[in-house]
Amino acid sequence: MIHPALIPGAALLSGIIILIFPRVLNYIVALYLILVGVLGLIHFLNIPAA
Repeated sequence: MIHPALIPGAALLSGIIILIFPRVLNYIVALYLILVGVLGLIHFLNIPAA
């Protein structure tokens, strides 16, 4: 289970990093899209987790 303060803390940290290093935003968005796509395919194809 994920601690409730982890998500807002990660969002805040990501926002600060993006403000300091704007080019990082491309990588964050790309990694997010890849992760969501892979998880969606795993769920769609019913591949059991290792």
